[in-house]
Parts: sequence; C-alpha cells; structure tokens
Amino acid sequence: MTAVSWSLPLIAWSTAPLLLGLINRVKAAFAGRRGPPLLQPYRDLAKLMRKGVVISRSTGWVFGLAPALVPAALLTASLLVPWGGLAAPLAFGGDLILLAYLLGVARFATVLAALDTGSSFEGMGASREVQFAALSEPVFFLGLLLLVVATGRAGLSEIMAGVDARLWRTAPAVLLLLACAWMVLLLAENARIPVDDPGTHLELTMIHEVMILDASGPDLGLITLAAALKLQLYCTLLAGLVVPLRPAAPLAQMALVLGGTFAVAAVVGIVESVTARLRLAHVPKLLVGAGALVATALILTLAA
Repeated sequence: MTAVSWSLPLIAWSTAPLLLGLINRVKAAFAGRRGPPLLQPYRDLAKLMRKGVVISRSTGWVFGLAPALVPAALLTASLLVPWGGLAAPLAFGGDLILLAYLLGVARFATVLAALDTGSSFEGMGASREVQFAALSEPVFFLGLLLLVVATGRAGLSEIMAGVDARLWRTAPAVLLLLACAWMVLLLAENARIPVDDPGTHLELTMIHEVMILDASGPDLGLITLAAALKLQLYCTLLAGLVVPLRPAAPLAQMALVLGGTFAVAAVVGIVESVTARLRLAHVPKLLVGAGALVATALILTLAA
C-alpha cells in the first residue's frame, strides 16, 4: 500500500497539464472548433523551459523566489491529497490544516512577486486575489470542518475514505451542498470562468494572469505548472467527494478517482462554455453564496 500511496502524487504531477488540455478541447467542442491537441499544454511547458528569462530591473529577490516556492508548495500539498479510499503518502491527523496553509503559501508568494514588480496592473491583480481569497478560504475551511463532523475523523485521508456510499445515503443533501460550494471554490481558486478568464489578456479584467505578466521563460513555465497542479488538486478532492465507490483493489480505486478527476475537468470546460465571465463586483456575491451553502450544510449536520 505504501508503494501505491507514493504513486498517487506521481500520477497527479504527470497528468496535471492534461487537465488543461481536456478543458480546452471541451470548450472548443462547444464552440464548434477542433481545438488544440490534448497534449498541447505539455508542448507549451517544454517551449517555455527552453526560452530565456527577461527580468525587470525594478524587481528584487522576492520576484525570483516565487517561481520556485509556488510549485514547491503545491508539490508538497499534493502529497497530502488522498484518492478516495487510498491514503495520501503524508497522511496524519490534522493534515488538512497543513494542506490549507500550503495553498496559502503559494498564493502569498504569487501576490508578493506581483507587488515586487512595482507595476500598478500587477498590484491591482494582487489586490483582487487577496480580496477574493478572504471569501474563498472560509468556504474551504468550513467544508473541511463539515467533513470532520460528518465522518468523525480528523485526517484528510481518513475523512475522504469515510465519504462512501453509506454517507451519501444518510446525508445526501449535505454532501450535495458541499459539492456545489466546492465546485464554485474550484472555479475561483483556479481563475476560471465565471470568476476569471485564463485566456484573456486585458489587464483591467484579469486576476491571476495579470499577476504573472512579468514572468517569462522557465519562470513562467514553473508558475504555469503550479497552476495545473492546483487544478489537479481541487479536481481530485471534488472527485473523491462525489464518487462514493471505494473498491478494495487499489488499482480500481485509482482508476475511479482519476476518471472522476477528468470528469470534473470536463465539467469545468462545460461551465466555461455556457457561462459568461462575471463582473468583478459580482464575484464576492458568488463566493458568499458558496459559503452560505457550506454553512447550511454544516447546520444540517449539527442538527441531525
């Protein structure tokens, strides 16, 4: 089982860019286009790694630290994420708190790097990122608290193993509310439509993309890889929540969660195809609504 557990992050690291390719293909299919190849994100990363780096003279050491710190934090965070009933390599009681703080470190490093450039546009994007993070992080923490109460367990691996068919039979409304809230959280945390548009290059409307305008070459490649890892992490958590089957065979469980992860990515592509980007003033309302869903689910669980 130890070898199986350590293979989980390796699979996640290798397939993370593929999720971006799947989302792009789904969006292209809805638009009636052929779209880029599924493996295009890998080619883009390889191209960035071969390019040179252009660094503004107005930046300092903080800007140079972010391309290493952000992917390192997300690589470590992926070691804490279980695949349904399969325990993560670094599973221990209270590891969900460490997971949340590793995600916070990655965000903090990105924001500081944006501010270190001295660009007003990147500072504006950093301000938006922090504002929306103040609303999205409570949704994540409340969701974890809800799962702790519902399952009676403290470790993330134990919690996700306890979200099985029996729990879905006893508390379907609670888990459905949490799944909807975490879907909104996934879109917000990964800068997807309707919160942000990763394909736009209009500084006045961007959030994540505007913070990395000064990154180039391998630095931009590492940040792009980190974004893919973050998307993989949230898709895996959501897939482990909505797929209640827990086969005894580890390979079957791995295949089930991996398929669920790609299904969640496909849903992201569908959402981006049928919805428009929200005005920035309406994004807090969406996040507050997600928090209300989790709070309602928590109240229902405590009252049961």
